[in-house]
Parts: sequence; C-alpha cells; structure tokens
Amino acid sequence: MKIVTYPLFLVYRVWFYILIAVPILVLFPFLLLSTLKQSWYPTFFKLARIWAGFILYGMGLIPSIKREATYQKNKSYMFVANHTSMTDIMLMLYVTKNPFVFVGKKELSKIPLFGFFYKRTCILVDRKNPRSRREVFESAQKRLNQGLSICIFPEGGVPDQESVVLDSFKDGAFRLAIEHQIDIAPMVFFDNKKHFSYTFFSGSPGKLRVKTLALIATKGKTLDNKRELNQLTRAAILQELEQSLA
Repeated sequence: MKIVTYPLFLVYRVWFYILIAVPILVLFPFLLLSTLKQSWYPTFFKLARIWAGFILYGMGLIPSIKREATYQKNKSYMFVANHTSMTDIMLMLYVTKNPFVFVGKKELSKIPLFGFFYKRTCILVDRKNPRSRREVFESAQKRLNQGLSICIFPEGGVPDQESVVLDSFKDGAFRLAIEHQIDIAPMVFFDNKKHFSYTFFSGSPGKLRVKTLALIATKGKTLDNKRELNQLTRAAILQELEQSLA
C-alpha cells in the first residue's frame, strides 16, 4: 500500500511548494513595492491574502468559516489560534480581513522566496537572543500605532507529538494585548493537522473548518492578569477542539 500512497503524498507536498512559489514570482514586483514603506503594508496584506487563497484552493483545502465573533474595520486585535500545520499561516490570512502582522520565529526567514518577504514584513523572534523579546514589543508598538493588528500562535511552535491536541501557551501574546489594551481574538483551526500535518508523507484535500471565538477583552487588565487571560484563551480553544473529537 505504501508503494502507492507515498508517491501520491510526495506529489502533494511538492505541489504545495510550487503553489507557494508561483504567485510570489508572478506578484514579485508588486509585493516588493508594497514593502518599501511601512505605510503601504495594507496593500501587501491584500496581496498576501490572494496568495493564501491561491495555495489553499490549489491544494483542494476549502475553508469553512463559522463566525462567533466579527471584527471591526480599522480596529486592532491580537489574533491567536492553535498551531498544527504550515497551512495555518495561509488560513489565518484567508479568514482575517483586518491587516495584521505575524510574530514568528526567525528561522522561517531562511525559506527561499517566502523568507525574503517574511523578514521584511513580520516581527521576528530569535529565541536564542534575550534582547529579542524587548525588540518584539517595540516593533509591535510601532505596528499597532499604525492601526494594524498582531497575530501570534501562542503555543510557540507546532507540538513535537501530533497526538497533542493543544500545547501550553506562552505569555507573549497576552502580555502584548494587555500592554496595548487590545482585544484578544481567538480562532480554532480544526482540520489543518488532519489534511496537512508536519509528517511529510501525509496529507489530503478536504474542508478546513475555522471558528472565530468570542473576543476576550483586556481593557482595565494589568500584567498581573496575563496568566489568567492565557488560561482563559487556551481553555476556550481546547474546548472546541475536544468537542470536535468527541
């Protein structure tokens, strides 16, 4: 059976990387132009959403969105979601119309083509550098002052074991949300791991269900509340994931 399935999985994975590269190459002049000034970032974001949709539909991964919360135009949020797949980035872009900036690990900037724009537009975290945390907060402040939102996957990475439903959350997203008094906007990605996990010889087309959960307010909260907000957000996402598995 593996003789049949492994080549199909290989083709599916290679096709994914082709879909990543092709629109970047086609849109390269426009993408590059839109990154020359930070004030032009919303244009880059619109192009990134086109890129994300191209990849998802090209892979046969069809988003199905259930909205418990809607987002106001021209308002900043802290977008958070569970992290299980490379497609999480594309799905977050597809679901969210409010321009946001990813906070992500510096290592992704080494990916050809993708990494070129990743390091020009995202807030990079170097976990080996203690100063990086302070730089992240300063960069986030600038972006929020421009009216943008921030997106963080608070697990800090994809769990090593795929059997883990939801890993523990780091405090960074909640600290930022409190410091800037912006609402936390949790989302649940139900099917990304099922259809495109980090196991190379796996994957299949299918529906990607997303649910935007009720906003969690930070107004009046202090840094003493960051752990409380961390646990509240994680519990809301975990409950949805466990119900979907029941």
